[in-house]
Amino acid sequence: MLAPGCELDPDQEVVRTRPEDYFLRPPSHAACTACGTVMTIHIVERMASVIPASNSSMRSDRNTYVGKRFVHVKNAYLDSMDEDILYHLDLGTKTHNLPAMFGDVKFVCVGGSPNRMKAFALFMHKELGLEEAEEDIKDICAGTDRYCMYKTGPVLTISHGMGIPSISIMLHELIKLLHHARCCDVTIIRIGTSGGIGIAPGTVVITDIAVDSFFKPRFEQVILDNIVTRSTELDKELSEELFNCSKEIPNFPTLIGHTMCTYDFYEGQGRLDGALCSFSRGKKLDYLKRAYKAGVRNIEMESTVFAAMCGLCGLKAAVVCVTPLNRLDCDQINLPHDVLVEYQQQPQLLISNFIRWRLGLCD
Repeated sequence: MLAPGCELDPDQEVVRTRPEDYFLRPPSHAACTACGTVMTIHIVERMASVIPASNSSMRSDRNTYVGKRFVHVKNAYLDSMDEDILYHLDLGTKTHNLPAMFGDVKFVCVGGSPNRMKAFALFMHKELGLEEAEEDIKDICAGTDRYCMYKTGPVLTISHGMGIPSISIMLHELIKLLHHARCCDVTIIRIGTSGGIGIAPGTVVITDIAVDSFFKPRFEQVILDNIVTRSTELDKELSEELFNCSKEIPNFPTLIGHTMCTYDFYEGQGRLDGALCSFSRGKKLDYLKRAYKAGVRNIEMESTVFAAMCGLCGLKAAVVCVTPLNRLDCDQINLPHDVLVEYQQQPQLLISNFIRWRLGLCD
């Protein structure tokens, strides 16, 4: 056991090889962070004893910076590579001058839809009052059909597709891009749509903690034949800053709450309208009501891996999603097109106001 009042290194991760067994690695022996005593790490039988409600034992060092806050990569093999090809972004360390192209980036906004992210980039171009013509804003990733990327001043806008696998690939290469470009003090925000739980359509949810389908604040990643569990805590100060910014926008319903991330849009979110449905309406409603009681206010498919990866790599991150429907009432979106477009623009409006305020451009 650890010495009284001492904690393990917060960069360690929980690794599970069997449902009954939990242990920490690396190392097999760890030094107490407070007194330096070397102790053996024993098997822990319950996940709750490893991941407390606050997740304080698994937080990254994102809040311990002094001065500039650089983007970290947690991979020693990158240092030995002669070239790093960011394949899905159509960029590379030898083919492109990444510091010259991206070194001034301070804000990264990611979202699922390529068209929506292009519209956001054009919107930010107008909001920032940039001199270049809109037609000069080109897709930096035009050489690939996986993602789109636009840069407007200090704002980088990228699409990430739908679901954990797609955003995970993009984040690996985006984080390496920011690292190679030597960016510092970067804020990254995911904007998008989600299904609300117990809240009015049109409400914007700012995520405090992303949870899995069991309402637990964790992201489980299968690595080789191990299950690695990572924290999904987002930056609290950033969430509160965004919430305060929302108060300056008239008729803009906003709240801070938990966001549940699932691996599926239909059965995984308790929908009754998919090609398959293995549960009753009553079980669906019971599940969603339990989610609401646990603090969940919306459902989407990217937030857990987004929070986990950004936290480990030293990025201040937030998730801001609008809710076009209340899942306690219905499963399908049946809104007039103009209303749906208005809802989809709400996260963009909030983030543009936030960025302008950060840059000192607000009146």
